[in-house]
Amino acid sequence: MSTHITQQALESYLWGAATILRGLVDAGDYKQFVFPLLFYKRLSDVWDEDYVQALEETGDISYALETANDRFVIPDGSHWKDVRTTPKNVGQALQKAMRAIEAANPGHLDGAFGDAPWTNKERLPDATLKNLLEHFSSVVLSLANVPEDELGNGYEFLIKKFADDSGHTAQEFYTNRTVVHLMAQMLDPKPGESIYDPTCGTGGMLISALTEVKRKGGEHRTIKLYGQERNHMTASIARMNLVLHGVEDYQIQRGDTLDKPAFEENDRLRTFDVVLANPPYSIKQWDREAFQTDKWGRNFLGTPPQGRADYAFFQHTLKSLDPKTGRCAILYPHGVLFRKEEAEMRQKLVKSDLVECVLGLGPNLFYNSPMEACVVICRTKKPKNRQEKIIFIDAVSDVARVQAQSFLKEEHQLRIFNAYQTFTDDPGFSTVATLDEVAAQEFSLSIPLYVRRKANHGDQAEEKSLKLVWSEWEESGQGFWQEMDNLIEMLDDLKE
Repeated sequence: MSTHITQQALESYLWGAATILRGLVDAGDYKQFVFPLLFYKRLSDVWDEDYVQALEETGDISYALETANDRFVIPDGSHWKDVRTTPKNVGQALQKAMRAIEAANPGHLDGAFGDAPWTNKERLPDATLKNLLEHFSSVVLSLANVPEDELGNGYEFLIKKFADDSGHTAQEFYTNRTVVHLMAQMLDPKPGESIYDPTCGTGGMLISALTEVKRKGGEHRTIKLYGQERNHMTASIARMNLVLHGVEDYQIQRGDTLDKPAFEENDRLRTFDVVLANPPYSIKQWDREAFQTDKWGRNFLGTPPQGRADYAFFQHTLKSLDPKTGRCAILYPHGVLFRKEEAEMRQKLVKSDLVECVLGLGPNLFYNSPMEACVVICRTKKPKNRQEKIIFIDAVSDVARVQAQSFLKEEHQLRIFNAYQTFTDDPGFSTVATLDEVAAQEFSLSIPLYVRRKANHGDQAEEKSLKLVWSEWEESGQGFWQEMDNLIEMLDDLKE
């Protein structure tokens, strides 16, 4: 008889699959094989669970089959057990079964298994695939044994482990979950709302928004989740992630959001109640010329420079907000707040009175990067007491670090959230500035212009002068950003 598996045992079991691939597959490619197998095993075990339960209740085989296929269809010959007993050409059998399941569940599992090269026997000989199948077969992944939230947590554990192993590609694959949780809290998603991520990666931000609704006791199954992801495999992982978390109402589309946004209504961009985003930083390869005459009107602030598409993603996000309920949180490096080449667009942004909060976070929260992050929160209809005002929060010191990874502790998140909720000044931490005050700073959103940091001298704390803070910021911050920009340009030039 199967029993409930602990979270620790589940994580060990999941990572054990990756260790089987060591020496045969690059660490960065583990995900394209392990995730689909985990997903396939879960679907088969839940199908079995539904079938057995219905059969025990009625004794009717036809009814049991119909019940099992009600959640998702597994065609004859495509069950996990069918592939497990395949004597040779296991990769071909796997690929055939996965494609059959996708085809039998249109609109729900389209392309969910990705496009891994299962039939490449040099990389994955039959013996290795059989070892993987036997490893996954050692645990029954039914809902009774592994509830959705627990398997979802295990899946997120794998995403992080694979990000750790894949090095420089991790940022587009994994966003710091403590930051994402804070962003979701600040946006306060509600039952029945639509939530969108234009560069959704593995779906972590969408899951976090769903979790926030659950945490508050809301009916999370009425939430509608939407995402677009350029990378084929990552989009498949996002789909699997949502299904494994028990999400039924979702759409994950593949494609380049700037080039071809996937969601539209009546020849306009579709709008959403909540948008969470961590766009790629300062990409250089994008169609700036097309954006100058963007048919979706995403250039209402202007056209960003070729080497920095940040404000293209920014404007796409703003255009995707519901005119009445829309709010967004965008995670960026600090450069978007003060760079001169985007000054005109930033001025229009401030004057539009969409910006509600500019939150500065500490270093090393971006994966494998020392840069400091910021979160910009915008809202289409601000409450009356927040109109023509922006709260600036300097939480650069509110960060914890364990080994090589930084994160926000619960007390850090609570302090930031409370400052945002109360929308009041807290000397050294938060300042509410009027749009006139921002205009007086030439529409720069750089946080040290508004929040004076405190310098500690023994037991006494005194405010640094604004001039001194700004001087220090310019010297360390802008110099760093210039070095980063130069490095990115050099790397781009080498690729070309």
